[in-house]
Amino acid sequence: MRQYIPSLQWLTGYQHEWMRADLFAGLTAAAVVIPKAMAYATIAGLPVEVGIYTAFVPLVIYALLGTSRPLSTSTTTTIAILVGTELAIVAPNADAATLLTASTTLAVLVGAFLVLASLLRIGFIANYISEPVLVGFKAGIGLVIVVDQVPKLLGVHFDKGSFLNNLTALVQHLPDTSIPTLLVGLAMLAILLGLEKFVPRAPAPLVAVAVGISAMAFLGLQSQGVATVGRIPEGLPSITLPDMDLVAKLWPSALGIALMSFTESTAAARAFAVRGEPRPDANQELLATGLSNIGGGLLGAMAVGGGTTQTAVNRHAGARTQLAQVVTAVCALLTMLFLAPLISLMPQATLAAVVIVYSFGLISPKEFNDILKIRWMEFFWALAAFVGVVLVGTLEGIVIAISLSLLSLLYQLSKPPVY
Repeated sequence: MRQYIPSLQWLTGYQHEWMRADLFAGLTAAAVVIPKAMAYATIAGLPVEVGIYTAFVPLVIYALLGTSRPLSTSTTTTIAILVGTELAIVAPNADAATLLTASTTLAVLVGAFLVLASLLRIGFIANYISEPVLVGFKAGIGLVIVVDQVPKLLGVHFDKGSFLNNLTALVQHLPDTSIPTLLVGLAMLAILLGLEKFVPRAPAPLVAVAVGISAMAFLGLQSQGVATVGRIPEGLPSITLPDMDLVAKLWPSALGIALMSFTESTAAARAFAVRGEPRPDANQELLATGLSNIGGGLLGAMAVGGGTTQTAVNRHAGARTQLAQVVTAVCALLTMLFLAPLISLMPQATLAAVVIVYSFGLISPKEFNDILKIRWMEFFWALAAFVGVVLVGTLEGIVIAISLSLLSLLYQLSKPPVY
């Protein structure tokens, strides 16, 4: 049983002194995970409440079945932009119900691919994705997201297209900027960046959200043209079934998102493991992440994976076991049941600021420079992945990233250094 339900390993040996650390870590992570999940839902073009659902069921499922003690499983900037890109293709200008059905279908497909990979025992494939290629891919994703969110920070609207089209339209609409919205956005950026620099342990996204809601409630900013996220339904999410007619359209992108979800989750789990903890099992991680996607998708969540930022918060706050993630999920549940009317007052500019700040973290010139110091060919792979995402598209960028990883591996194998 412990092999198939890894949570039994830490539950049966749970130590009393871990309780306080897990509770504190879960509450701290909730202050970061829930606002970010809502922000990421807007990246995907989904209603804000989908982000809250994403911070609920998937976390509980992974806590039971995952092998990483600190990994926080909700969604990430990378997954959000990939989901948004695909939904824009299969359900353009659709209503919320149609988008939710398409999102559910995509999440269930992602989960099915991950479960299938677990049954086939191919978790070792994560070892063959080139780190430089991932650096370039994530940097491209970060730039695409920033350009996508800046219009919300300025209070302007236009039809979204490719990266270059969005950039051109953004420049053309600069004269239409809403000054009150811009001031709110700049204030949110100042709060987020200031807390990150001077009070790094503070839950910056939660503070920004609280300030934004308070400003809307007491200053009447909505009458000045500052847009809010709008009505959020109260209560538990209802069951949403996948649309089988969409499977043929969505399976290629689901395969790419599944690969990215597993790769990000594995990297985060390995990066934050400490001595004395079980080493994450790749095949069990595939199963846990897959079932998290399936279970979450059926209850309104978008596709999920382990995120580096929230896992770092979880670990640095002192998480000892997956009980911390269960505490975070309970906070999301309480938010759904009691805080929905309050969250509906949140400015769109607040969510845009949260997304922009954390998306910039994906763009690291230092990492490109470090790669260049080691091997110029690897730098070329990283740069090519970056350009591919920006100029060709995010889903196509995954294909480019995977192809470059395999080409890089084959090139090195064909000319091994012999001494």
